[in-house]
Amino acid sequence: MLRIKRVPTVVSNYQKDEVEEGGGGGGGCGRNCMRDCCLPGAKLPLYAFQKCDAKIEASDKKEPPFAFLESLLLGEWEDRAERGLFRYDVTACETKVIPGDYGFIAQLNEGRHLKKRPTEFRVDKVLQPFDGSKFNFTKVGQEEILFQFESSKDGEVKFYPNAPIDVESSPSVVAINVSPIEYGHVLLIPRILECLPQRIDHESLLLALYMASEAANPYFRLGYNSLGAFATINHLHFQAYYLAVPFPIEKAPVKKITDFSGGVVISEILKYPVRGLVFEGGYSLEDLSNAVSDSCMCLQDNNIPYNVLISDCGTRIFLLPQCYAEKQALGEVSSELLDTQVNPAVWEISGHMVLKRKQDYEGASEDNAWRLLAEVSLSEERFQEVVAIIFEAISCAVIENKSVHDEDERDLEDVDALAEVSLSEAVVVAA
Repeated sequence: MLRIKRVPTVVSNYQKDEVEEGGGGGGGCGRNCMRDCCLPGAKLPLYAFQKCDAKIEASDKKEPPFAFLESLLLGEWEDRAERGLFRYDVTACETKVIPGDYGFIAQLNEGRHLKKRPTEFRVDKVLQPFDGSKFNFTKVGQEEILFQFESSKDGEVKFYPNAPIDVESSPSVVAINVSPIEYGHVLLIPRILECLPQRIDHESLLLALYMASEAANPYFRLGYNSLGAFATINHLHFQAYYLAVPFPIEKAPVKKITDFSGGVVISEILKYPVRGLVFEGGYSLEDLSNAVSDSCMCLQDNNIPYNVLISDCGTRIFLLPQCYAEKQALGEVSSELLDTQVNPAVWEISGHMVLKRKQDYEGASEDNAWRLLAEVSLSEERFQEVVAIIFEAISCAVIENKSVHDEDERDLEDVDALAEVSLSEAVVVAA
């Protein structure tokens, strides 16, 4: 069993080092949480997005009643800042673009790990069962949740400022991260009440892509960390924030590997310290989502830690298997890198280096960023092995889905044939 010690990020004001006891009785636990004790009669804003099976051109997409990102997400986020719900003012953190070809971004964020003791995390098991005794997002206060995020039932983009929480359907919600990396840093928590462990499935990834698409801003990105790749809360969630500069990984050249089912193009990242795949295109958002989620599920099933960056309004997705935590547990990472206390998760791998020590910030360079990220990457040989595993798995998934589709079509043909026979018999009888 491989374990590492790290300071866990506090994402909620209700997150504790110790295991919390269950909530109170029928009167609620007094914290206005997202559990049975406090949910009866609870209401939250609801943003209903336009779900579609095919890609919608910008000219065809119906405009929401207001700009989603700026007016709702950031407006609600700023409201929570004014109410003092964040642990520090992220806008006061020093940030700079590091000189060099890629433009790595360095931020000095000393507030994310202060006054927290290191905790042991298992890093050799990507799939772990949900444990309700540990911190999870049903324990957050409802004041930390900005709004529910669900598909519209009538195809129209709508906003309901005070919608009941439908416990039976387990809503997806957007909540603040009380230890933000950047302005507007939030968490997307799919089907929060189902208490899903941190593992991607088709539905959850598609939801994240819809959020990126709905935001319609290339500087609003979503990220995902698997267990073993620096996720510390085993309750399914994505992170997202706004940063108005290109990420270095977005500028890296790519080499096309193959055209995949549904019009998806899969490429390999070149000339970047972390090896990975890029998924683009697709006849629909669901085509793109399926290709990526099948790949993620393959990595999960094969116990390979990974990170995901959702870029370009959900049209470009980076899949990044990594091994830094494993190397750390095996004692294969230099003390110089460990002393920085940088946990290379999706944002760091993408080129946004969140630094905890002033000396590292002042000495930040492209060489230093490259040196750290090179330790994250799989070797070329191992990466090609993983790519082969992914391609075999997603090809099988396509064949399986096609078989189901063909069976459905055959079933429909049988029904039509039966209907025709029944109709002809009816005509004969009537004659």
